[in-house]
Amino acid sequence: MQTIYIDPPYNTGNDEFLYRDRYQHSSWLSMMENRLSLAKELMKDSGVIFVSIDDNELERLKMLMSLVYEEDKFLETFIWNNTSTPPSLSDISRKNVEYILTFANKRIIGKFKGRIAEGNDAPLLNTGNPLRILEFPPQKVKFNIPDGIYSKGKKKRVTLLDDVVVEHGLNKNAFRLECESKWTQETLEEEIKKGTIFLVKSKDFSIRYLRKRGKEEWITPDKYIDNIFLEKKAGVGTNEDAKKELKNLSINFSSYPKPVSLIHYLIRTITAVDEVVLDFFAGSGTTAHAVMKLNNEDGGKRKFILVEVADYFSTVIIPRLKKVAYSFNWKDGKPQDTDGIGIFFKYQILEQYEDTLDNIELKENKTASELFKDDYLLKYFLEFETRESPYLLNIEHLKNPFAYKLKVNPEEGGEPKEVVVDIPETFNYLLGLKIKKIKTRNNGRKYLFILGEKYGKNIAIVCREYNDEWSDRDFKMDKEFIIRELEPWAPHIVYVNGQSVLTSKLGSHIVEIRSIEPEFKKLMEK
Repeated sequence: MQTIYIDPPYNTGNDEFLYRDRYQHSSWLSMMENRLSLAKELMKDSGVIFVSIDDNELERLKMLMSLVYEEDKFLETFIWNNTSTPPSLSDISRKNVEYILTFANKRIIGKFKGRIAEGNDAPLLNTGNPLRILEFPPQKVKFNIPDGIYSKGKKKRVTLLDDVVVEHGLNKNAFRLECESKWTQETLEEEIKKGTIFLVKSKDFSIRYLRKRGKEEWITPDKYIDNIFLEKKAGVGTNEDAKKELKNLSINFSSYPKPVSLIHYLIRTITAVDEVVLDFFAGSGTTAHAVMKLNNEDGGKRKFILVEVADYFSTVIIPRLKKVAYSFNWKDGKPQDTDGIGIFFKYQILEQYEDTLDNIELKENKTASELFKDDYLLKYFLEFETRESPYLLNIEHLKNPFAYKLKVNPEEGGEPKEVVVDIPETFNYLLGLKIKKIKTRNNGRKYLFILGEKYGKNIAIVCREYNDEWSDRDFKMDKEFIIRELEPWAPHIVYVNGQSVLTSKLGSHIVEIRSIEPEFKKLMEK
């Protein structure tokens, strides 16, 4: 992973958190140490982790991260203005900031990107030019003035013909401006196609432009990520903005979400267009929203991985991903356009301890019981009589790998239900395979072919429906079909379920043939 962002419980004792939030300091630190250590193992050498926190655990968390990532890998403590309406509960200060601790894994490559340098921008206005009316499309003008609604009317050198809604530092709506402009509307539209950026630096609306250069120049981020008393250069919102975002999406989530603009800002500082972003305290899914928004802006192909333990994955995160994929602009639960970039995502529910217990099947061996007497129950029963339980992989059931079932406890409670589990996908993970291609075929029965890579070798996996009544003709047809499908892939190793008559000669290639079942069993029992 290049970038990790997490927003863990702040250990404030607030009962509204869906995570347990009343740990003693030592218990909280133990919980965090376990997760941060695992996160470090997943990071690239150049990876960076951002962790949101407030002053309740700031110092202890920084010491912990200095131990996990080493003290010299500390990069910065960014300060974020998290609210425009701080509570007045303290006699000392009104709490209106939170912090983002930032550490590198081993080294960072290049500098952090805060915002595009604006030193080479130029005025669009020119005294003496004819008065022209220019229309600026949504999201095409950057504002260095606070978010809000700016009413139409006469300014110093321009007349604003429409109200302008500024949100996250950009114009949310199209607006018209009457001014002594250097450009016509046609020229303006051509410049937009070339990537020209328009800037408004004051409430006078004296608009400027910045042509896209071959290589954009970036200014490193300020330590203070925006403040209501300073110019909001970064365009980062507050908790109030985050609640509005979810309200407009018609998603109910009350556990202090972060605004999209904050995560967007952090990810952009260090994440290239093809990197992976991880968030293992996913909350309402803001990190995924931010990645999709950034991809839409710069044409990137970043991917995200979210992990969440709470029970609202299907009621909050998935609906949010679907809605943002359709449109980035929502109001009162309705899309304002269809400008979404679409998305393909996969979500998985991991087997729980209770699921494992529900799938244990005990089959007593009376002969062994009589032979070993009391020792049988203590030393042999659990080890030997549960070997064919579904949770340990029942080899017999793998004859049809597409219909393997386990008992799973439903989210809504009640009795466990039998559901089909994805055996091929599980095997991919156990092998640690980097997937390249997947294809499904039918040759009288279903076949699944998977091509992946591990340790520089191409590995193919073949899963198909198989039974003990196959004839010699069935095996011959099976072999010919598999060779025909796999030969273009030129794998080094082929895994196949059930019986087969495959040999090391795969068409014009020599391969190693392995059986899925013993390898699966061995990896499951590690």
